Amino acid sequence: MFENLIQFDTSLFYFFNVKLQNGIFDFLMPILTNLDYWRIPLGMMVVLLLIFGKKRGRIAVLLLVVGIALSDQLCNNVLKPLIQRIRPCNVLEEIHLLVNCTRAYSFPSSHAMNIFTGCILFSYSYPKSKVILLIIAVLVSYSRIYVGVHYPFDVLAGVILGIFCAFIIITLFKFLSKNFRGLSYS
Repeated sequence: MFENLIQFDTSLFYFFNVKLQNGIFDFLMPILTNLDYWRIPLGMMVVLLLIFGKKRGRIAVLLLVVGIALSDQLCNNVLKPLIQRIRPCNVLEEIHLLVNCTRAYSFPSSHAMNIFTGCILFSYSYPKSKVILLIIAVLVSYSRIYVGVHYPFDVLAGVILGIFCAFIIITLFKFLSKNFRGLSYS
């Protein structure tokens, strides 16, 4: 049974990574997957929220920092070392590799986990942003398969765990905001 899941995951990887290969995605996906392209815009967003976002903006930043810290630490320091799945770019042949392949473990995808945690938490504070954030989260998550560094199940697990982390933080925030007036939006 487990071997069948691995084979299915590998088949899905080849479909998304090789069969759907095209020039537009060859250009776009490495940009979406590279955190260096996101650092300045995200840093500017955080600064603007802290300066001009009033209480809602500061709470949004707090939720993002706590949520992504939880998500990233859980993924990279607990789950990946525990599961130790090797990246497809380190074991499969004839793949479409568009970025450097690291030796870090693959399961779950920390990009998918962190982007879903962050997007859900931000859309909790700013609900009108949820559609565009969901699109961005899906594209960034898919980019990890397309560029050749994650299997689809790595990404799916990252998405599910990212959603879970976000809801833990939201639940904790709701509890604290009921009991501590300074933590509510009002």
